[in-house]
Amino acid sequence: MKFSLVGMAVAARKPAVSAAWFAEHFGFTVGVDLGWYVSTQHAEHPNLSLDFVQRDHASWPEATRGKNVAQTLLAFLVTDVDAEYTRLCDADLEVVMPVVTEPWGQRRFQVAGPDGLLVEVLQMVAPDPQWLADNGLGG
Repeated sequence: MKFSLVGMAVAARKPAVSAAWFAEHFGFTVGVDLGWYVSTQHAEHPNLSLDFVQRDHASWPEATRGKNVAQTLLAFLVTDVDAEYTRLCDADLEVVMPVVTEPWGQRRFQVAGPDGLLVEVLQMVAPDPQWLADNGLGG
């Protein structure tokens, strides 16, 4: 399967507020704003779309209509996770997991986003050779 766009739609209490949060902190730009539906895209990643739909709107699937987002994590891979951590802490975002270096080769942190979303920011780093060996992944 070949994709021309990767997108995610989030059930939002206030779509415009959620879209503005991602615009302010992660560089997305608002495209269409119908009130109940707001689309965003990232200028550096035009094939990435993050949309927000009012959670009680008739267009949202009836089985989950009106419910809060739960257990959803959106991740962004960056080149300097420590700089992003400082930037987002300076913006007073709620850190739900401080920066940690994982033995499998990630340095990451998480912040609380709008509407129950968690946002992870991560950077690839060299994995711990002992961890690789212990997990049957060593060369």
